[in-house]
Amino acid sequence: MTISVVIADDQELVRSGFAMILDAQPDIEVVGEAGDGAAAVAAVRRTSPDVALLDIRMPGTDGIEACRQMCSSSGVRAIMLTTFDADEYVYEALHAGASGFLLKDVRRDDLVHAVRVVAAGESLVAPSVARRLIADYTRRGRRTAPVSGRLDVLTARERETLLHLAHGLSNAEIAAAMVVSEHTVKTHVGNVLSKLALRDRVQAVICAYETGLVSI
Repeated sequence: MTISVVIADDQELVRSGFAMILDAQPDIEVVGEAGDGAAAVAAVRRTSPDVALLDIRMPGTDGIEACRQMCSSSGVRAIMLTTFDADEYVYEALHAGASGFLLKDVRRDDLVHAVRVVAAGESLVAPSVARRLIADYTRRGRRTAPVSGRLDVLTARERETLLHLAHGLSNAEIAAAMVVSEHTVKTHVGNVLSKLALRDRVQAVICAYETGLVSI
């Protein structure tokens, strides 16, 4: 199956460079390019890609707002691109619906891998990075709903699964810790995401920290 991609960046050389790298892959096709957020949203609506690579800082509609618009109205999965390694941007991008976050100096192989991983339904930001980001964010006092409220919809095993996700464990590691099969873990993860209305594992990590399930 071919993975279709839209690339949005206001720097033409960056945009074309990413396009060349991805188009050279046998399983990836760049179906659209855009120089600003509004054009990116239009390109996604026109081509219905699997993945959108979005620069965070673009003129007019920025990448975060473009991500919010396209993720709320389509099935596209967004990867944010930036030269700014700033926690706040990552947090806002993830809450806008992004499934990943890359710096623009990403290695060629890592870019290709990221597109494939996100297209397959996984998140891109490493759990250790996500934990650091959310720990920094919540340390500044911006925690949301108490654990006794939002997480009450989860069973004990689902809550345990969420805890393991927040600690950065893979499905195989969670299966070993809970002494169950990987298939069962996938079911628990799916239930957690569905019941809490989360897009992916990255947002599950955010939720675990925000609700206080994981202490800082």
